[in-house]
Amino acid sequence: MTQNPESKAPAQPALALLQQRVSHPRLTDPGPSQAQMADLYRAAMRAPDHAWLRPWRFIDVSGDDRTRLGEHMAHSARTDDPGLTDKQYQKLLNSPLRAPLVLIAWAKISEHPKVPAIEQVLATGAAVTNLINAAHALGIGAVWRTGAPAYSPTLKQTLGLAATDHIVGFIYLGTPSGEDKPIPALNPADFVSQLPA
Repeated sequence: MTQNPESKAPAQPALALLQQRVSHPRLTDPGPSQAQMADLYRAAMRAPDHAWLRPWRFIDVSGDDRTRLGEHMAHSARTDDPGLTDKQYQKLLNSPLRAPLVLIAWAKISEHPKVPAIEQVLATGAAVTNLINAAHALGIGAVWRTGAPAYSPTLKQTLGLAATDHIVGFIYLGTPSGEDKPIPALNPADFVSQLPA
């Protein structure tokens, strides 16, 4: 197999990393360094992107800003759903504190005759996938979360997003704490079929 002349590493280690990636729901300090984050963002920017719209955007939330994000998430959830319980409210309030760094990944939707909004959301999801795979390659723990805040019109407005934009997820980053969760091996044949006759 011919290697891309720009390739800096053999294909096999990269493939093994992709096949062994797991989510890390328990994260602690230290978070990624600025240099590591620059690498993660560079990986994200290589996502497939129809018409080069570059829809992916990230809001970096660390330190005391995590507390403010929790307040925004909890308040938005209660605004959207007045029946939210105190327990649910408290969980949202504390959720950004579960990692040293939280990225809010969102898709900035542009009007384009050939690229519908769903493709721009998918491109942003691909950018997030690249980012968390790069985190795994660097030994940084990552978990991609959504939940009600990702679909909250109130939170979007609070964050300054347009009504047409989409929050794709909250990416928690830090140092993995505890053992990796065992992931069962999956048979690709269970997920692949042939074109019907």
